[in-house]
Amino acid sequence: MADIVFVKLGGSLITDKRRDSHARLDVIERLAAEIAAARRLMPLSLVLGHGSGSFGHVAAARHGLGRGPVAAGALAGVSATQDRAARLHRIVVDALVRAGVEAFSWAPSSALTAAAGRPAAGFLEPLLATLELGLVPVTYGDVVADREWGAAICSTETVFRYVVDGLRQRQVDVRRMLWLGETEGVYDRDGATVARIDGASYRQVLELVGDPAGTDVTGGMLLRLETTRALARCGIESWILDGRVPGRLAAALSGEEVPGTRFAADDHSADG
Repeated sequence: MADIVFVKLGGSLITDKRRDSHARLDVIERLAAEIAAARRLMPLSLVLGHGSGSFGHVAAARHGLGRGPVAAGALAGVSATQDRAARLHRIVVDALVRAGVEAFSWAPSSALTAAAGRPAAGFLEPLLATLELGLVPVTYGDVVADREWGAAICSTETVFRYVVDGLRQRQVDVRRMLWLGETEGVYDRDGATVARIDGASYRQVLELVGDPAGTDVTGGMLLRLETTRALARCGIESWILDGRVPGRLAAALSGEEVPGTRFAADDHSADG
């Protein structure tokens, strides 16, 4: 199996997080076309993920999910949140298939169990088998059963980390991560893009990050930076890119240098 590239399509990019269950169909279709175009130009082993945006996050916030044990009488909220997340997932997978990407849906709710909001056990064999076959596994932020809380929100970032750990245990290398959102990377206090982050500058950059726009129960950019730092310590580089720019994803997948924030892989540096 070739080295794998992970791509996350952020929920703020593919939905309007200020409007309940509003998918940006034109953006989703464009990104799907860029992925298909990149795969036609060169062989790529991809794992795709997407956020739940105004589908799952709004439903989760409405029912108080994602911050502890499921409250009495909130079971309907578990079902509603899972359903909303799955609806957006079907929209994304459908766009990928129509664009010519051999997508294969992989739902965390059917593969993972959490404990206090963190994946504790899972079944990765279908994902690994589809990668070997040349398909593109597509996953997303989802509701999963939780040993301590009853049910929990499992973000795409959390799913990615679990999958990466499973791949590394099988000596499968992950080349890099591409995180597509609505910003030109991470901004400093003057609004300029931070071109590079590493272990030494990580803590300083964290102080620059504000609250996510719209409804977000999993942490937004802060969670993404925590995830990219953990991945960097495993030797995996990340790029945080502006998915609103046509062609940006296709160029990044093709290995071109593109504007954005690079989180450099450096598993020997301290957190600072």
